[in-house]
Amino acid sequence: MTIETAIRERKDAMRKQAHANRNTQENKDELSRRIVGAFMALPEYALAETILFYIDVRSEVRTRHDLEHALQSGKIVVVPWCNADGELELFRLDSMEELEIGMYKILEPRVELRGLPEKQVNVEMLDLIMVPGVGFDRRGARMGHGKGYYDKLLQHARRNTPLIALAFECQLFDEIPMAHHDIFMDKIITEDHVYHGLGRN
Repeated sequence: MTIETAIRERKDAMRKQAHANRNTQENKDELSRRIVGAFMALPEYALAETILFYIDVRSEVRTRHDLEHALQSGKIVVVPWCNADGELELFRLDSMEELEIGMYKILEPRVELRGLPEKQVNVEMLDLIMVPGVGFDRRGARMGHGKGYYDKLLQHARRNTPLIALAFECQLFDEIPMAHHDIFMDKIITEDHVYHGLGRN
C-alpha cells in the first residue's frame, strides 16, 4: 500500500466519523448563529470588502440565516456554485431573492443570473474566504468531501486572503493527515473557540 493510499483510506474513515458526529449534533441553528456571529466579529471581516460565504448544505454549520445581515452590512457578498464540470464559480449576491433551490436541494444562484458579467467574480478579488469542511484539526488541517472543489478554488486565491473555516466542535480530530497539495486554514471557528491554524505562509 502506498502512502497516498494509506492517507486516503484513513481520511475516508475519518470522514464517515465526522459526518456521523455532525448529523447527531443538537441545536445546530443556535450553535451556527454563534459560530457565524464570531466570524462576522473578526477583525479580518471588518477589514474585508469582498467576502465569500458558503451556503450550508445538509448538516453543515448553517450560514444562510446570516446572509441577509451580511448583505445589509455594506460588504460585497459572494457565494459559490458548482458548474457542470465540477468547478466552483463565484457569484456576487445582492439579494436573497437571487437564490433558488437547485437540483440537489442546494440553495444556489438562479440559473438565469449566473452568466451576467456583473455577477461573475474572480477568486483573486476576494478579501476573505469562509470555508466549509467535513473535518478539521486544531492546526488548521481541513478535510472536505474528497472531490477537491474548494482545494482547486483556494489554490488561486491571493496569498494574503485569510481562509476561515466554520465547524462544530464535534468535527475536530487530533490530527488529519495532509498531502503536499492540501491547504491549511488560517483560523477555524467553532461554537467554543477560534483556533489559529498554520495557514499558507
